[in-house]
Formats: sequence, structure tokens, C-alpha cells
Amino acid sequence: MNVTVKSTSRARKKAAPGVPAGSGTGQEAPVELIQLLTPEGERLEHPDYPLIVTPDELRSLYRDLVLVRRFDAEATSLQRQGELGLWASLLGQEAAQVGSGRALREKDYAFPTYREHGVAWCRGVDPLNLLGMFRGVNHGGWDPNEKNFHLYTIVIGSQTLHATGYAMGITKDGTEDAVIAYFGDGASSQGDVSEAFTFASVYNAPVVFFCQNNQWAISEPTTNQTKIPLYRRAAGFGFPGVRVDGNDVLACLAVSRWALDRARSGSGPVLIEAFTYRMGAHTTSDDPTRYRSSEETEAWKAKDPIARLKAHLEREGLADEAFFAGIEAESETMGLRVREGVRSMPDPDPTLIFDHVYAEPHALVAEERAEYVAYAQSFEGGE
Repeated sequence: MNVTVKSTSRARKKAAPGVPAGSGTGQEAPVELIQLLTPEGERLEHPDYPLIVTPDELRSLYRDLVLVRRFDAEATSLQRQGELGLWASLLGQEAAQVGSGRALREKDYAFPTYREHGVAWCRGVDPLNLLGMFRGVNHGGWDPNEKNFHLYTIVIGSQTLHATGYAMGITKDGTEDAVIAYFGDGASSQGDVSEAFTFASVYNAPVVFFCQNNQWAISEPTTNQTKIPLYRRAAGFGFPGVRVDGNDVLACLAVSRWALDRARSGSGPVLIEAFTYRMGAHTTSDDPTRYRSSEETEAWKAKDPIARLKAHLEREGLADEAFFAGIEAESETMGLRVREGVRSMPDPDPTLIFDHVYAEPHALVAEERAEYVAYAQSFEGGE
């Protein structure tokens, strides 16, 4: 597939930002990849997605990327040590999540899958709350309505329907907020996602569909799921689609801001395809060496989101060695807090599983609780 990166140096003819040139003509349109920061750290401009970002903001984005990656690495290690039941790594996808997460306003609402640890970070969710869920000591650990960040969704693609319904609801409430729904390339093949696209389009819902195309739906490549780039699917539902360099935090920030502003203004949904790569395993129960080559992984390492932003900060003289050393020290502190925090988490009372099955007390649940308690007590005092 030929991918074209375009900036102000190349003129384009199209109806609106994000709508592929040639759409509706019967001719194959070129695949446009929105990029504002090259893998070498060179800053680009784009006429449709301008971005003014201060040196402080650039340094803050770098901090986000580094700390999110460190937290993710600690979680993977903890799972390997038997401290977590499972972990879904975001390694390689930090820019897509931090860029879009920082584009959200306070009252915007995000609906994640089970891998949006970077978005959770941006919404102020304590990493230990995420790890508690994967350790099995809580059911999420944060208040979704406090953080405007929904609980993780394991069922593939269903959160897009939840997000669309919420977006339709806030429209009726008369608010000027927006909603963002995260999902992967694999989820794009689910019926739930198509249904969400239909409702969002017909009801002009203020929702941004953010697809992180990390190239692999567990062991199935994107090429086994679609004959066209994923962002072009939006045209069939009547709203714009954009493909952005998912390893470019600035492009993800700019395009997400544009899409969220568009949604807030009443112009309806947008599909953003963040073209990125899952550097690690699908989850810690997966072995990616069985289905993809080391050459492919090495090629994507050259596009690393943290390395390119660091290169930009260095080439523009916006950060010195003291800054980078300070971030590294902060990441070490975070790693220690995460390790100690997870290992000191108390085991929950097993009977808590019965507490919130129904909003009100229920006779059958009370009976089942009593049966379980009696069963557990039968082991007490045994050899």
C-alpha cells in the first residue's frame, strides 16, 4: 500500500478535511497519512490540522509518553512474576493514546477498550487502580463519572455503542461536550461498530471514533479484515474519516482536537484511524513470534513515538540533559510505587462478588452467598 505524507508544501483538492480526494468518483484515492512530526524529529505543518504547541506543552507530552511506557513495562513484569492475572500492553501505541487523550476537554467523555492505559493517565486515573483490576482486587477502581472515563470494556467493540448512545443523550441534554470511543482494527470487523456508525451518523451524534490500527487483531493482520484503509469505511456511513500517523503525538493531538471540535459544533461523528503498531504481545498470554516476523517489528522500532519527540526537543534546543534525566528519575520513582503498590494490595473478601449483582437485596443472591460461605467454611481447620 502506498502511503503519502502531505504537508503545506503540497496542494490538495477535497471537499473537507479528512474526506479522501476522489471520494464518490469511482477512482481509488491516495492514502493520506497526517503527520506533523517525522520519525527523525522534523516538524511539519498541515493546512487542515494546524497545531500551536508551546515548549512547555512539548515537554509535558514527552513526560506523558515516558511515564505511560514505564508504567506499562512495570505491569508486564508484574504479570510475568505472577502478581497480575493478565496484562494488555500498549507498547508502541503511546502517542495515539496520549495525543488523543490530551485533546479531550474536562467534560468530554471517553469510552475505552482494555488497552487505553495512556488515555486513563490523561484522565487522571491512578495506574494502581488499573492494576488492581488486572490483579482481581477491584472491578475498575475509579468513578467513571468523576474522571469522565468509562470502565474498561472487554467485549470487543461494544463500547462504541455505549459511546454513541451517550453522545445522543448529551445532545438531548443540550450540552456542548463531545465523546470519544476507542477500539482496534480487529473490533472494526464487529457488527457493534457498524451499528454504532449507523446511529451516530443518522442522529448526528457528537462522537469521535478513534481506531488504533496496530496492524494485528491478535494473530490476524489487518489485510485479512479489509480491502480498503479502515478510515475510508466512514464514507459509507456519511461522515469523514482521517488516517493519522499513530506514532506522532502531535498529529494525534491536532487531528483529535479538530474532530472533537467538529463534533461539539454539531457537525456529527468522525472516524480517526491511528496508523500505529503493537510492539509487544496482544496480551501476556500471547506469543507474537508465532505469527509475525522480527523484521517487521524492527522496521516499526524506527518510528518509535518517544524517540521522535525526544529528537525534536533536542534538535530545537527545547530540552537539555537535565530535563531528560529528571524524567528518567521520575519514571524510576513511579516504577517503585507501582511495584510496591501492587504487591501490598490486600486480597478482597470473596463474598464481595455478591454485593452489587442487583441494586436492591435479592433473595436468590442472599441464598447463594450463604451457600458459598458455608462451602468456604468447610475447608477451615482442614489439613
